[in-house]
Parts: sequence; C-alpha cells; structure tokens
Amino acid sequence: MARTALILGAGIGGIVAAETLRKLLPPEHRVVVVEREHNHVFAPSLLWRMTGANDSASFTRPLSALSSKGVELVTGELTRIDPATLSVEVDGQTLTGDTLIVALGADYAPELVAGLAAAGHNLYTLAGAQSIHGALEAFEGGRIVVLTAAPAYKCPAAPYEAAMLVDAYCKQRRLRKSTTITVYAAEPMPMPVAGPVVGGQIKMLLEKKGIAYFPGHQVTKAEAGQLHFADGTTVPFDLLLYVPPHRVPAVVKEAGLCAESGWVAVDRATLETKFPNVYAIGDVTSIPLKMGRPLPKAGVFAHGQAEVVAKNIAHAWTGRGQAARFDGHGMCFVEIGGGMAGIGSGNFYAEPTPDVRMRFPNPLWHLGKILYEKYWLWRRF
Repeated sequence: MARTALILGAGIGGIVAAETLRKLLPPEHRVVVVEREHNHVFAPSLLWRMTGANDSASFTRPLSALSSKGVELVTGELTRIDPATLSVEVDGQTLTGDTLIVALGADYAPELVAGLAAAGHNLYTLAGAQSIHGALEAFEGGRIVVLTAAPAYKCPAAPYEAAMLVDAYCKQRRLRKSTTITVYAAEPMPMPVAGPVVGGQIKMLLEKKGIAYFPGHQVTKAEAGQLHFADGTTVPFDLLLYVPPHRVPAVVKEAGLCAESGWVAVDRATLETKFPNVYAIGDVTSIPLKMGRPLPKAGVFAHGQAEVVAKNIAHAWTGRGQAARFDGHGMCFVEIGGGMAGIGSGNFYAEPTPDVRMRFPNPLWHLGKILYEKYWLWRRF
C-alpha cells in the first residue's frame, strides 16, 4: 500500500531525511518536501563569505536537484499545519501524508531588539554575510563588535569564529593595530553546553588574538554606533555583527506543536512529538539535558536526527532494517583564521554533564571543514 512522507523544510535535516527515506523506501512510496526557498545555502560556509574567502555560488545549490533523486519538491509558503490529520496547506494547496517530519528550523527575529537590524549586520543569513563582506572591504579601522542578542542560538561556535576570522582579515589588510574587536555575549561563557573546559579554550583563543570578551551582557537597544545593555552599559561601535534572537516559526506555534519552552518537544531518542506519526528534528526542537540546558541547535544534530527518523519510518512501513535511536553525539569545526581550525566533539547526552572535548586548532582541521563542505554539496546535490 503506497504511503506518503511529508517533510517540512529543506535545510540540512530535511534534506537528509528526504534522501534517506527515498533510499530506504520502495518506489511506490512518495517522499515530498515542502520548502519556500528555491536554493539550499550550506550555512557553515557563511563565515567564509563574510571575509571574502568564497562566493555564494560555491556553497548554494538549487533545490530542484532533489527531483533527480526521486524526491518531490513543493515550493511555496507553508501557511497551516494540522498534525492531527497529517495535513498541511501550501499557498492554498492542501497536502496530506501518512507521516509528517517538521524540519522548519528557527526563524530569526532581530526586531525583538529595538534598532538592531538597522544598526548592524546579521551573521546568520546569506544577505547578512554578503553585507558584512562589503562593510569589511570599506572598513579602515575602528571598533568592531560581535554581539549575541540572546543567550540561546544555533551554531554556538559561530559568533566566536566570526570574531577570530575578522581578526585575521584585519591583520591581512594591516588594519589590526587600528582596530579593536570585542565580543559581547548574552550567554555566561562561550558554548556553555559544552562545559567550562571548552568554554575556557575558546576564551583563551580570543585572548591570544587580543579580542576582548564580555559575557552576560543582554542587549536592550541598538542605534547608530551604540549598543545599550540591561545593566546600563553603553558600548560604541563602528561596525556591528550580530547573532539575532531566534524563535519558533509562527506556523509551528499555531499548530499546537510547541511546549512551554516555546519550541517543539520530542522524545530525545526517536524525535516523536505528542502527535502520532509526527516527528520534529533540528533547530525547531528543544531537547532538555540533565545539566538544565537544552541540546544545542546545530546542523550536525539535525543530520543525525533525520537519519534516525527516516530509518524508523522505513522500518515501520517495510519491516526491513532495524529501529534506530538518536544518541546525542555531535561535532563541529571551530575556525580561528589563518587557515586554522579546531574541532569539538562528544556525547551531549552524557550525564550529569555533556562529555565534550575540543582539539586545538591546526591546518588539518581547517582542511577537514573545506573537504566536508565539498562532500556535502557533492553527496546531496
């Protein structure tokens, strides 16, 4: 009996879920992906775009390529999700499946901080990375501030990588002596879920590069050349790069999928939601850890969760293979500039605290990130 898997979102998690399902399911079953964008942007490469080390064509691909893998792509605006009936509405068209995978990620909400969008550049979008590159090209020295506007956000290493890559860029242009680079973070330490050892390693890297770091600073307002924080501090800047506040997509909230955390609650091993045959993966979820913080929002976890969900759906529909469980393991590269990168990895489900370690930067890990980008784009497109 032919069945349909509906996947909402074509980020890393959605793409992996779709392609894994297509590989595991007989051809009579349909795999349908709903996505509003026409192109896939490999987000880890945005930092290189920021400093001009690549161009957008090198890490974006048309999502229409999914059709060559037997995946049906529906491009349009998702306006309604009904998890009880496993149906969705896309530009007025109703689609119904036998299972639903919500992989819509997190929406960026710079408007939650007055003046933020007008005052600075968003580190987490392609348009933002390109505008940062233009601003850096025109920069002739002064005060650069890297800001995290809320204590929880995806890709926890990214703002710290950005500060170190900007440091390397300014050195290359011989502007470093006339430039101050400062990180103001809403969180209490770098990458707090990874623990104090990893956080301390990141702080040490910043210090060695002369990058000042101020944790526990919650921004309340931004205006031309000035940031205001909840403790009364006012900080001037000439160039502001920011990580915006995140929030769950409105269509997910309206569907009744969110828990008290404001994000979708799932079984930490199977990614099942409270609705039968409805799963959620990646940044749209919140998975509490024993230490009191949630699992970080990162592409590596979306990838692993997508494989687990796809394998379990295929097993349920065909009886083949084995049931799978997500084990909380993950890794990420940490770029520091100058052709160097470190790598952090470990078990985030370990108790009482995640067991995470970071290997110190060297050229091989930087090469590893380059090769992974190339592998991802070749393998998926």
